[in-house]
Amino acid sequence: MGRVYNFSAGPAVLPEEVLKEAADEMLDYGGTGMSVMEMSHRSKAFEAILNEAEQDLRDLMNIPGNYKVLFLQGGASQQFAMIPMNLMKNKVADYIITGQWAKKAYQEAQIYGKANAVASSADKTFSYIPDCSDLPISEDADYVYICENNTIYGTKFKKLPDTKGKTLVADVSSCFLSEPVDVTKYGLIYGGVQKNVGPAGVVIVIIREDLITENTLSGTPTMLKYKTHADNKSLYNTPPAYGIYICGKVFKWLKKLGGLAAMKEINEQKAGILYDFLDQSRLFKGTVVKEDRSLMNIPFVTGSEELDAKFVKEAKAAGFENLKGHRTVGGMRASIYNAMPTEGVKKLVEFMQKFEEENSK
Repeated sequence: MGRVYNFSAGPAVLPEEVLKEAADEMLDYGGTGMSVMEMSHRSKAFEAILNEAEQDLRDLMNIPGNYKVLFLQGGASQQFAMIPMNLMKNKVADYIITGQWAKKAYQEAQIYGKANAVASSADKTFSYIPDCSDLPISEDADYVYICENNTIYGTKFKKLPDTKGKTLVADVSSCFLSEPVDVTKYGLIYGGVQKNVGPAGVVIVIIREDLITENTLSGTPTMLKYKTHADNKSLYNTPPAYGIYICGKVFKWLKKLGGLAAMKEINEQKAGILYDFLDQSRLFKGTVVKEDRSLMNIPFVTGSEELDAKFVKEAKAAGFENLKGHRTVGGMRASIYNAMPTEGVKKLVEFMQKFEEENSK
């Protein structure tokens, strides 16, 4: 069987040329006579892989010199605890709840201090981004937290919240490297890489240096201090070496495409193909208000659970994988990350048109 069109929300599709390159180097990386999987993380060869990956990411995102780039483990979910442990000096933080992952981060923060939900879109099943132009930001808040792109619900902050001078912390797991970003607007920006950047097992944290201190909450494990990893250039313990190596290849692939501005154009065109179809379809409809639509995750429904199930089943048989929506919302969801070719989205729309013709009353 050939390659399928994989619309999974994560672990997700990776660029084919990256996978081929990794396959070519599987037994012998760069003349070392061994795979990156077998290599000491203290070796010169791996040090070069790590340094180059960091430099390429800095180039892609224009990361200023006063920000550290950390390649960590534990996924985005471990950051839900690490962020308050390291940043909650006053033990107060404000959270904007736009989906399940923001909610989980907010619940985790409550273990460490006072977490306030200053805005939420739970009233309409997270189908929009709340107005964040004048929020009741706490005077003593250590930071304001958002999940910038909501994988499950398909919404995206198009405009960052007004944090009234407080540090902005953002989970960008599902929109990582999908468009240009002004890193200086954030104190900390992080993402699990398994959606848009690499294989599961790596989380990248980009953090402003002044936020990295010895002064963490009492009881914070050594491994969960940003300072531990910043001081040791992500090599305090054995890092997820092979995952970092693949991320590095994806960064090079993005550079070759022309960087994040070029990627954004491609992503807007791709998402436009599917959204344009949904907007005129008689059977399918999108679930998100237009102005807050994600370019990465596109949920849609037919209005009938039976038809939804039939669609997912027939789509799978036709080579379109992982279109079932998240278990909490049902329906369908197409995740069309950077590595999903435009052709995959066009083919999906053709299939949806055909399904609509066959199933319209």
